[in-house]
Amino acid sequence: MAVKKLYDTAISPEKAVLIGVITPDESEEQEREYLEELAFLVDTAGGVTQHTFTQKVQRPDRATFVGSGKLDEIKAYIDSEEIDIAVFDDELSPSQVRNIENELQIKVLDRSNLILDIFARRAQTAQAKTQVELAQLQYLLPRLTRMWTHLERQKGGIGMRGPGESQIESDRRLILNKISLLKEKLKLIDKQNETQRKNRTQLVRVALVGYTNVGKSTILNLLAKAEVFAENKLFATLDTTVRKVVIDNLPFLLSDTVGFIRKLPHHLVECFKSTLDEVREADILIHVVDISHPGFEEQMVAVNETLKDLDAVDKTIITVFNKIDAYQQGVDTSIDDFKNSWMAKHSSPAVFISATEKQHLDELKALIYQLAAAIHTKRYPYDHLLY
Repeated sequence: MAVKKLYDTAISPEKAVLIGVITPDESEEQEREYLEELAFLVDTAGGVTQHTFTQKVQRPDRATFVGSGKLDEIKAYIDSEEIDIAVFDDELSPSQVRNIENELQIKVLDRSNLILDIFARRAQTAQAKTQVELAQLQYLLPRLTRMWTHLERQKGGIGMRGPGESQIESDRRLILNKISLLKEKLKLIDKQNETQRKNRTQLVRVALVGYTNVGKSTILNLLAKAEVFAENKLFATLDTTVRKVVIDNLPFLLSDTVGFIRKLPHHLVECFKSTLDEVREADILIHVVDISHPGFEEQMVAVNETLKDLDAVDKTIITVFNKIDAYQQGVDTSIDDFKNSWMAKHSSPAVFISATEKQHLDELKALIYQLAAAIHTKRYPYDHLLY
């Protein structure tokens, strides 16, 4: 006789609504892409997107980001569908978060907070964990008053004057001290990493860069015959992975780096700049692009802007258009048409591959070999063992 299940002990994923605004600086299509990416971030964090809300505004409302009418509409949906979390596509000020939470009565996150949560889940090494913790504390510092809103619900009077403020100041000192300690810890880790890099001899160094979830780790696994974690999630790789690769008889170092993303929180970029030293010190960059993504050209712009911030745009760059097997060919734009158009407009080397289907990998290997061999010959003009 089957035993009837009285209750379900499994934790159900949090249900989320997404909120974005369309300003004169961006189109409805751009905001739709941003919200699709935000939904992917929610999925990566373990949530489920139930609905998205957008509003056309000249600028976000200073108090509640969206207008009062739109907030009422969101509140009605949240109550009727029992939503757990509201996620906003842009960074919210501490006062905006407080005001919105008071109205919606559920947890409110912005894009930065969501990305930090994913980074905290993904961090594996001491360096990544330290960088994420530092970024989280820097994000939390101006938002301390939100942590003590429970005091506002208590009646004033004797014994209730100022404890919240004093606690906030105490917490602020603790956080500032912790931030200082984490920065010192990162400096020590950076010195250790710098020593390791110097000990890797003067092999040619190649770094994979690109938007998050474009297939960098898959390409690293194919070229290095390694087993680096790769999945269809954002920020699957946080820690830099370095492998020695040999193509024909030419050895070089190949590194995978954290994926870039639009609207990446500034303090997170600052914290992870040490991880991206591999990009700054590389001889050749392989910019991997997911050509099957409808917004791949905008993703390329986001990556190039980050490379500019890292002073790495003047390096030799190979553009690798990945996932050609998933490219949606239009009436006027076949993959061959796009390839011919790209080659006609750009002088830098480019290849079109599918890492999962292992298509045209020989072209990529030949191009890497050609550029790496030229650098090696210049660095070691009397080394004839390779040729």
